[in-house]
Amino acid sequence: MIFRALLFRLTLFYLIVTGAVLGVVAAAPSVADFLPIGGAQTLLSQTVSDPFGGVKIGAEKVANLGGSVFWLFIAVAGAVLTTLPVTWTYMASRSRAEYDQALVETMIVLPIAVTAIVVMVHNSLALAFSLAGIVGGVRFRNTLKSSGDAIYILLAIGIGLAAGIGALEIALVMTIMFNYSFALLWMVDYGAKDGTHRYLRSPEREQPEDTHDQSGEGSEPR
Repeated sequence: MIFRALLFRLTLFYLIVTGAVLGVVAAAPSVADFLPIGGAQTLLSQTVSDPFGGVKIGAEKVANLGGSVFWLFIAVAGAVLTTLPVTWTYMASRSRAEYDQALVETMIVLPIAVTAIVVMVHNSLALAFSLAGIVGGVRFRNTLKSSGDAIYILLAIGIGLAAGIGALEIALVMTIMFNYSFALLWMVDYGAKDGTHRYLRSPEREQPEDTHDQSGEGSEPR
């Protein structure tokens, strides 16, 4: 059953990743200073009088080039690991006709680019406007096969933003709630009606439509 396999895979993944991170921090406590987490507390507790002020990433322990590269590597790796289970949900909930491999690959790569961009522009209004001008000039275009695919792109962007500002815990909670909510909606069959399309289920075989004799198609009466 697709639902059970997906739920088991998600749970196992989160347990393994959480255990690995806790194990690394226990073995090398100094690594905790370079984890891109803690930004959510800053965003929720601080009072900002200037709406154009920069966001505080909170990487005070980064004091040299090696430390900054290490922090960025962990942030990017965390963004990719957080996005990976989202792609599993997408692949499980799409039929062969709806499946878009390019979108899956985009979901993996997009948070990497967004994380790096946010680190560059998070504290500079001038760079942010420059980036908007560059993106407007390039004018990326992508036609999505389904309107529901837009939520996956939005989620990938949100993961990159969270990783870039050092609030990877936001991305983690966001993706966990997304994946398990999707699975829960499948389990309770929420909003089901006859004839509607339902994700994570094998579509029922449609009755073949009446076909007309095509032997004379395209020929005009004489």
